[in-house]
Amino acid sequence: MPNIVVIGGGAAGLLCAAKSAERGNSVTVLEKMERPGRKLMITGKGRCNVTNACFELEDLIANVPTNPRFMYSAFSSFMPYDTMALFEELGVPLKTERGNRVFPQSDKASDIVDALVYYAKRSGARIVKASATDFEFDGEKPIIKSVITDGGDKIPCDKVCLCTGGKSYPLTGSTGDGYRLAKSAGHTVTPLRPSLVPLVCSDDFIKDLQGLSLKNISIKVLEDGSEIYNDFGEMLFTHYGLSGPVILSASSHMRKIDTAQYKVVIDLKPALDEKALDARILRDFSELINKDFINSLSKLLPKKLIPAIVLLSGIEPSRKVNQITREERQGLVSLIKGLTVNVTGFRPIEEAIITSGGVEVKEINPKTMQSKLVENLYFAGEIIDVDAYTGGFNLQIAFSTANLAAENM
Repeated sequence: MPNIVVIGGGAAGLLCAAKSAERGNSVTVLEKMERPGRKLMITGKGRCNVTNACFELEDLIANVPTNPRFMYSAFSSFMPYDTMALFEELGVPLKTERGNRVFPQSDKASDIVDALVYYAKRSGARIVKASATDFEFDGEKPIIKSVITDGGDKIPCDKVCLCTGGKSYPLTGSTGDGYRLAKSAGHTVTPLRPSLVPLVCSDDFIKDLQGLSLKNISIKVLEDGSEIYNDFGEMLFTHYGLSGPVILSASSHMRKIDTAQYKVVIDLKPALDEKALDARILRDFSELINKDFINSLSKLLPKKLIPAIVLLSGIEPSRKVNQITREERQGLVSLIKGLTVNVTGFRPIEEAIITSGGVEVKEINPKTMQSKLVENLYFAGEIIDVDAYTGGFNLQIAFSTANLAAENM
């Protein structure tokens, strides 16, 4: 019975361990945190967006901007409907929300974590609290003989799967340990950077909007003046810039953050075209004909946003609305339909949902997840240089690569 060591007890590690143990292997999971699946516990704001009900392979691939072709075999072997069926079988009813995002009906990420831990243990895997610090190789051969832990133990192994995640959210255990282990085995680690991460912005009005959440807005992202992305949904102003679902998704498209100039253009009223919005403002102005401009927008915009819009419009706050010219009103319409924010960078990788970059995919067999350099080493999950947009796709990458690794170990 082959001895398999799975390093990392997150989404990929637990599924890989369960699938491997089901095949009759002796499986040990090394997890340095007190409880497995810590990062899973905070995904989807604690609800766990476990996958995306995207059932066509090409649609899945289209949501993977980094090395998408590498994922063909893994996705083909374990699709989102397989993920959904597995959790239903494990006693976790699921639901599908906007954007085909799949969540547990309970809205509790702990149900997903508990199901994976139960699945791994039921299948016969052993979960040990320990960190893997090094590999012991078998003489001159490119084969790992044992995994050395932080306690000095040597765990003999026939196969090893690295499932340590990335560098985002280090308090959950994702501290980048796996990259060092991969390098010790001769692997290349591509440059690491945050993805699905809040944006830092330079505009002075941003700090005054801290804490303001906007729903049902649309955005477009400009890279050096050209539109590269658009989205609809929710966003949040912070003391440093922008966050929220549409902003995190947008960050995945900002591949040249160090060299290109990015702007986020926010349409505060996407349901109204410019003509309809102008008519709406005219109607409000006619009802408030003797009001100051600063006091005329409360029916149209959130209270916290009004001072910023007034400032950016260039219209004197104390002007009576019946004195505002047609040109000034049209400028206001354009501002509300296109509030522009200048992006200067990303928040630190520790605040990102996922890490972009990782073990070079050219050094991994995409049909097996086996290292091309070390005969008995496999990879699964975020440690690989593959990442996707928000919406459950990154967890599906974890599950699909873990399943493929388990099939081939």
